[in-house]
Amino acid sequence: MLDLGTSFLASVERDPDALAIVDGEIRLSYRQWYDKVSALAAALRETGLQRGDHVLTAMQNRWENASLHWACQFLGLVVTPLNWRAKADEIDFGIEDADAKAVFYEASTQEAVRLSRLAQDLPQFSADALADIMQGKAPDVVPVADAADWSLMLYTSGTTSKPKGVPRRHRAERAGAIAHVAQNLYRHGECTLGVMPLYHTMGVRSLIASSLIGGTFVCLPRFDVAKALDLIEEEKITNLYLVPTLYHDLVHHEAFSPERVASVTKLGYAGASMTDGLLKRLDQTFRPELFVNHYGSSEIYTFTIEQTAAGKPGSAGRAGINQTIRVVKLGSRNPDERAEVGEEGEIIALMKSDEAFEGYWKRPDADAKALHGGWYFTGDTGLVDQDGDLFVTGRADDMIITGGENVSPVEVESCLSLHEGVAEVAVVGLPDERWGKIVVAFVKRRGDVTAEDLDRHCRDSGLANFRRPRRIVFVEAIPKSPVGKLLRRLLVAGEYTAERIPEHQ
Repeated sequence: MLDLGTSFLASVERDPDALAIVDGEIRLSYRQWYDKVSALAAALRETGLQRGDHVLTAMQNRWENASLHWACQFLGLVVTPLNWRAKADEIDFGIEDADAKAVFYEASTQEAVRLSRLAQDLPQFSADALADIMQGKAPDVVPVADAADWSLMLYTSGTTSKPKGVPRRHRAERAGAIAHVAQNLYRHGECTLGVMPLYHTMGVRSLIASSLIGGTFVCLPRFDVAKALDLIEEEKITNLYLVPTLYHDLVHHEAFSPERVASVTKLGYAGASMTDGLLKRLDQTFRPELFVNHYGSSEIYTFTIEQTAAGKPGSAGRAGINQTIRVVKLGSRNPDERAEVGEEGEIIALMKSDEAFEGYWKRPDADAKALHGGWYFTGDTGLVDQDGDLFVTGRADDMIITGGENVSPVEVESCLSLHEGVAEVAVVGLPDERWGKIVVAFVKRRGDVTAEDLDRHCRDSGLANFRRPRRIVFVEAIPKSPVGKLLRRLLVAGEYTAERIPEHQ
C-alpha cells in the first residue's frame, strides 16, 4: 500500500493539469497545488518538526487546511484536527493528550488559541501565514513517510468522558479512500463539495478520494445553504457526501430547485440515520444514478454499504469491500454468539479490515470495552433481515425499554417523518414511574399539526402501540452536533413542556 504522499504525487503525475482544488478565487491544478504543498512542507521542516510528531489543527474547510493535510502526509507528521469551534480548554486537552508539537489556527479559532495555556509554548501558524508561505518556491517535496506511519488522529465525540483519540495509519487512510471511490462508483474527474469538516472522517475521506480520481475538491469552509447551492450550480458539483441534516437543510431552503442541482448524479450520506420522508424527497428531487447509505465510524471507515438507499429505506446494506460484520446478542462480548435473523443485537466489525484502526490513543480502558476477540464492538444496535441486509436501529445506550418492550427511536422517527406536518423529529425515552421509560417525540413542525394528528398518523401507519409516543413535544429546533448528529442526550436532560396524547396500552 502506498503512503499518502506518494499517492498524491502519483495523482500529480497522472493529471497535472486537472483542476484539483477550488476555494473562492483560488483555483489550482494538481501541479500548481503540488508546488504550494512543497513550499509549505519545506517551511514546516525548517521549524524542526520531525516524522511522527503530532500537529494540532483547528481550521475550517479552506484550501490552506487541505494543503496542510497533504504537506503533513509527505513529512510523516500526524494531523490531529479539532473542531474549529473548540474552546481553549479543548485545545489544551488536545495538545496534552497528543503531545502536539505545533498548532495551526484561523480567525475563528484565534481567540481560543490565544487563551490556551499550552499553545503558548508551541510554534503557531495562522491560515494567513500558511497562505503567505505557499507564495514562495521550494524544491518538489519527496515523501519521507511510509504506509505504516501514522497519518491522522481523529477525536471521537466525548459525551460522559473526554474524547478518545483514534490514530490511523497511511495504509488505513488510503484503503478507506479507495473503498470510498469504489463503493460510490466515482468516475475520473468527479467534482466534490468539500463541506464535511476535515476534523471528521467523512471530510478527510472526501479529500483523499478526490485526489485518487483526479477530481476537484470545492471548499466550503462552513455549511451555508445558499452558498452550497451557489457552488453546486457554478462548479457543476457531481457528487454530494453529507450527513442527513445538511441534505434536509438543502432541499428545504427557499432558494433550492432541482434545476440548480442538476449536475449532481450521486448522493451519499453517513453519520446518522436518514428518515424515510427525507429519503423519499431526495430521491424524487435529485433522481440520482446512485444513492448510497454509508455506515461506518472513525475507528473503521466502512462497516456496510447500501447503494440503493431509497429502494430499501432504513437498510444499511451489506459489508463493505474491506469488511466483515456480525450482529451479536445484546450484552455479549463473544463475537461468535450471533443474534438470530431479525433479532436486535450489537453490531461488531472485524479488526482485520484494511480500513481499521488498531486501538485508541493511550486509552486501554476504551480498548478493553470495545475490542474483543479481534472484533470491534461498535456500541450500535441493529438486526439482519431475511435478505441479509443490516438495519441499524440506534445506539445501545439510546434503546428505550418501556414496559419490558424494546423500542428503537429510529423506527419511530422514520414513521413520524412521513407526516407532512413534521419538519424534523427526534425520539427519546424519558423516565416514568409506571413504564420505566416512555417514548417521547420532539418535533419541529411545519404548519399547525397537533399531537393528536401525529398520534393518529402513527396508528394509521401500523406502528405498534407500545412504540407510539406517549408524549409529543413541539420545539423550535432539534439539538445537533456541529456535523449534524442528533444529540439525544440534550433532549433527555432538558426541561420541556409536553403535549400529552391520549393514553394507550
